[in-house]
Amino acid sequence: MRALIQRSKHASVTVQQQIVGSITHGLIVLLGIEEADTEADLQWLCHKIVALRIFADDAGAMNKNVLEVGGNILLISQFTLHASTVKGNRPSFLKAAKPVVAQPLYQQAISYLNTLLPQPIATGIFGADMQVALVNDGPVTIWIDTKNKE
Repeated sequence: MRALIQRSKHASVTVQQQIVGSITHGLIVLLGIEEADTEADLQWLCHKIVALRIFADDAGAMNKNVLEVGGNILLISQFTLHASTVKGNRPSFLKAAKPVVAQPLYQQAISYLNTLLPQPIATGIFGADMQVALVNDGPVTIWIDTKNKE
């Protein structure tokens, strides 16, 4: 399971000219799920995302997490995070989970993150053609792969 996390001033996701999810301050999380991912990977990653100390404290150092700053999360499924570009110029997505595997794990991620935050998280729509808009704050962008926990 891979996540690309960006600290954001505001972000939104639009499907068919309708905003389906938005946040004003917090984290935008692009989530890529592969066939080998488990619920344990999901729980570890969700805890890691919520605990990431990437927001500034009073001294300007990155010492606060999304909970401590009252931020929110916009979670978007993103199978292309598992692109392989080793051969040729056309990415291969063989490691990305098929929707029958990925969609339930994405829904579990939504549910689990909702238990970790005091307010509901915002989301995209699984499998939809989405347009994502954000203002990356910093910029701060973090890459996490559950296969590299150590």
